[in-house]
Amino acid sequence: MTARISHDRRRNWPARPLRRGLLTAGAALGAWAIALSGTTPAAAADDVRSKQWYLDLLHAEEIWKKTKGEGIKVAVIDSGVNPGTPSLKGQVLKGVDATVEKGGSTKDTNGQGTTTAELIAGTGKGGGLQGLAPGAKIIPIRVPLLKHDELPPGKWIERDPLYTAIHAAVDMDADIITINVRNHNAIGNDLYNKSAAEYAASKGKLLIAGTGDNAKDGNKPLYPAAALEVTGVTSVDRKGNVADFSQYGEDVDLAAPGVDVPRWCNADFERYCDGGGASAAAALASASAALIWSAHPDWTANQVLRVLLGTTVRSEEKKSGVSKYLGYGIVRPGANILDEKGDPGSPKKHPLLSSNPLESGDSSAGSPDSKDRADKTGSSDSPSHAEAEPQEGSQFGLIAGIAAAVAVLAAGALALARKRRSA
Repeated sequence: MTARISHDRRRNWPARPLRRGLLTAGAALGAWAIALSGTTPAAAADDVRSKQWYLDLLHAEEIWKKTKGEGIKVAVIDSGVNPGTPSLKGQVLKGVDATVEKGGSTKDTNGQGTTTAELIAGTGKGGGLQGLAPGAKIIPIRVPLLKHDELPPGKWIERDPLYTAIHAAVDMDADIITINVRNHNAIGNDLYNKSAAEYAASKGKLLIAGTGDNAKDGNKPLYPAAALEVTGVTSVDRKGNVADFSQYGEDVDLAAPGVDVPRWCNADFERYCDGGGASAAAALASASAALIWSAHPDWTANQVLRVLLGTTVRSEEKKSGVSKYLGYGIVRPGANILDEKGDPGSPKKHPLLSSNPLESGDSSAGSPDSKDRADKTGSSDSPSHAEAEPQEGSQFGLIAGIAAAVAVLAAGALALARKRRSA
């Protein structure tokens, strides 16, 4: 593969018929509804935990009774990580500074990398962010952050920091590699040699990256999410609607919460701000994978990914196939951990490189079919992003609304019971 060819895969590469399959919404949606109907979200408190709405929706407390992600190491390729926040003390392993040849610091000078780490493995102590997989450990790997349309500087071309970072993550025995740098250019390649993503996948690593937050700025595919071996994740809100800023197209494999997710405001680490986006979605998809892998330590990365793809909830009902907005659907680790759903399939076949990504008839997915590929390429005759959002997320939102109503009714019943006791 040459650097020139990999700069724009959709123009220079053939379509990817091996990457997509069909997904039936009804079964997945029904499972999600059943899971939610018996759950009463925790009462909101005036702290950052109360703003982590997705933890209740994903049944985090129930999942943690079975696993918290123990034994899984997640490399966070980002702006660095601050291991001294209350939520990350004891959670961060030795890391690598990929911005220089050797040595250097993994100090976070932006705040984004620390947020990513906390969303994955934070303990929530000291009023900090509660991670979805608090038993996992973080390997911090710092890279320079590029804007989506920024040309890499000359020194980057000579030695790609992302290429170095991914190789470092493999060398440090990370199980999952979460990448939060996105660019139009084919970053992650060593000029004319094998891409780092291909190398890491061949070593049994699971790579996850956000598809991007620039849908309104041309919606060009961003690397490394655009790489074949990388699982691309888009952002949804609490109603299941795809965020209007989220990149869409054939590179979307999964969706995860990425709207109204707290983040560190900056590298002062004094307070949290409202945030979200591709970085948050990638972090929560990675944490979901860590939980599943921890529950099944004998599985390979391919099997974890296949179950992650096969146990999602898909909110649209009007059409089958893999959505260019949601991919296979919204992550739902509890479907496997709590309900034992999902077929791990072949330990050797990478799902995204397979003609049959899900391999067998899991209850939440139909059999693959490549005939729907023509509708998944983001062609100009497809509906606009904004128009598609209600169709993509309306049923998910309805179910979330039912869960909220259950919580309100439960609170009312509790208040009535207290009133009767005091009468």
